[in-house]
Amino acid sequence: QVQLVESGGGLVQPGGSLRLSCAASGSIFSINAMGWYHQAPGKQRELVAAITSGGRTNYADSVKGRFTISRDKAKNTVYLQMNTLKPEDTAVYYCNAQIRIRSWTSEYNYWGRGTQVTVSS
Repeated sequence: QVQLVESGGGLVQPGGSLRLSCAASGSIFSINAMGWYHQAPGKQRELVAAITSGGRTNYADSVKGRFTISRDKAKNTVYLQMNTLKPEDTAVYYCNAQIRIRSWTSEYNYWGRGTQVTVSS
């Protein structure tokens, strides 16, 4: 079994910061890309940021310059540092990882349960 567990969400004022963490655990042979998505009420889930196993990053235009994604490969953990938060960043944030559980199996997408981020005064 593979689990992704997010932490670090909460309520913050506009202009504030939060740091999200997501740790992958269980039967893991390797992890390729890891990323963060968000979903606001009534909207589709969208990519926020992603990072490959080689450290290459990709960001949604709306968060460039404000958010930073990073990972600790030894801990199977990905982070999202969110600065200068805006009310429109309010959403449930989901962790995603492309995981291979055995050397001979394909990679599958795994998702965390999500953590709520609310930006409001």
